[in-house]
Amino acid sequence: MIQTLHRRLPALIASSGLTLLLLGCGGAARLTEDAGIGPSPQLPPPQASLLPTVHIAKAIGWPAGAKPQPGPGLSVAAFADGLDHPRWLYRLPDGGVLVAETNSPSRPDDDAGIKGKVAKLVMKRAGAGVPSANRITLLRDTDGDGVADQRSVYLQGLNSPLGMALVGNELFVANTDAVVAFPYVPGATQISAAPRKLVDLPAGTRNYHWTKNLIASADGRKLYVAVGSNSNVAENGLEAERGRAAIWEVDIASGAHRIYASGLRNPVGMAWEPDSGALWTSVNERDEIGSDLVPDYMTSVKDGGFYGWPYSYYGQNIDERVQPPQGDRIARALVPDYALGPHTASLGLAAARGNALPSVYANGMFVGQHGSWNRKPRSGYKVIFVPFAGGMPVGKPVEVLTGFVSADGEAYGRPVGVALDASGALLVADDVGNTVWRVTAARAVAGIR
Repeated sequence: MIQTLHRRLPALIASSGLTLLLLGCGGAARLTEDAGIGPSPQLPPPQASLLPTVHIAKAIGWPAGAKPQPGPGLSVAAFADGLDHPRWLYRLPDGGVLVAETNSPSRPDDDAGIKGKVAKLVMKRAGAGVPSANRITLLRDTDGDGVADQRSVYLQGLNSPLGMALVGNELFVANTDAVVAFPYVPGATQISAAPRKLVDLPAGTRNYHWTKNLIASADGRKLYVAVGSNSNVAENGLEAERGRAAIWEVDIASGAHRIYASGLRNPVGMAWEPDSGALWTSVNERDEIGSDLVPDYMTSVKDGGFYGWPYSYYGQNIDERVQPPQGDRIARALVPDYALGPHTASLGLAAARGNALPSVYANGMFVGQHGSWNRKPRSGYKVIFVPFAGGMPVGKPVEVLTGFVSADGEAYGRPVGVALDASGALLVADDVGNTVWRVTAARAVAGIR
């Protein structure tokens, strides 16, 4: 039976008061954010506290005329604004860009009790409290000026959609509770046909990590579907985690599926690494053991691989909150390839090959870091590039977009999904700023390219 300190949280919160919680409890970081980045991050001892660290960047949106700060040799402008919580992007073969405008579904069991109410308040303050638009919007830049001049509702009436993938003449969409398929017609501005359900996904009234992402195999026969855990560290019991904290492999022809890799607390972004052909994912790790733990990460995904959750983190580092321990499982927990910093909420992931940015960005992965709500000082809130060589990360990340948080600690925006457009520019979905940003090479920059 799984038992954790997490179970005692509601009583502790009730006795301490919500005000104390929201003023920020728990310990500040003892290490820099950089110490938790790279192939060998520093992993200090866990910090136990009566209440978790809460350090929220209140979402306020972008002031008129403001935008993120691009890195050296780069320029940024709005590709489309006035969207409704845009989180994910997908480029169609004809250059059109699909944007999932989405948010959390109803989750009454997650929102129940004092802890649930606090979590809901935290997420609202962080910009995640708006109802889900439940649609996918099509954006087109028909005159090539870098701004979408055509916009249409491509699909509506969905259920907290996120991932999208076109395979042949079908567009697959990952709703929170199922992967569904729609007939695809090139050039169409909307799809009105009813969906075909391919496979059900874990959801329900407790749906802790509601986002479901997908990516198609190169041969078009399989979909890989990322399904996050239903808790922080299995405090709701293992039965609630059935089929979760995993990447599924789904046969497109039949809907038959299997667990491809497990022990991944909340895998979200997925991408194919072009040199090795390996599947990579970005993963949000566990909370409530301090501002320095545990680093989120990106890793190649091994068929049959187990990555530790909930019993251990970053390989075989035991999480003492999870009882009884499972020594045999911990012994085979794989070490992730590259840490992305503690609590950075690294969600978006896109292979960089084929972009039109300066040559420093030619080979690697772009990562959208949504930003922390539970670290002092804050981490993430930026888009980074992790360089690769020989199919593996090398060196330190390069900052692509920053400036999402004001000097007063308020969030102008929060980057999520990342994708390349048809011209090789980088698109970034900003779900607090309600904008899709477009990053290009700056003109006439000496020493670049």
